Amino acid sequence: MTCSYAYDRNILKDEIIEFEMPSSREKYPGRLRRVTAFDPEKKVSLVFLTNNFSLASTTIAAVYKDRWQVEIFFKTIKQNLKIKTFVGTSKNALLVQIWTALIAILLLKYLRFRSSFSWSFSNLVAMLRFHLFSYRNLWEWLNEPYEPAPVPVYGAQIPLF
Repeated sequence: MTCSYAYDRNILKDEIIEFEMPSSREKYPGRLRRVTAFDPEKKVSLVFLTNNFSLASTTIAAVYKDRWQVEIFFKTIKQNLKIKTFVGTSKNALLVQIWTALIAILLLKYLRFRSSFSWSFSNLVAMLRFHLFSYRNLWEWLNEPYEPAPVPVYGAQIPLF
């Protein structure tokens, strides 16, 4: 095993490795790069395995860290917006669906931010879906969701916002 170390920022090790076991070497005979970084927030060491030798070790660690944010975003979309698959396969169809999901999540997060009630994100989504066709003032309902709806006055205009 050949090692070259870089102690930049939170990078503990930057190693070039090769598999030694014959079964592992059969599956991947090339060299790999093992970057070990320290996460000061969680106080743990993270090990990243890659075949990219051109990027700096700090960039490798940052890419993997950002990758998890993307994974969390898609998990949020799947769980809360009930999007299991993409509708279309073209680049434009994917972009439209991702932008629509981003806008929906931003609106939901804004509603959660504005509310004085302590909503969890998933409960807010579920309750909004349940009350989609209810005629209530949105801001009043966000702050007091379990208060009974006011009795409508027939013939009067009901303000939605």
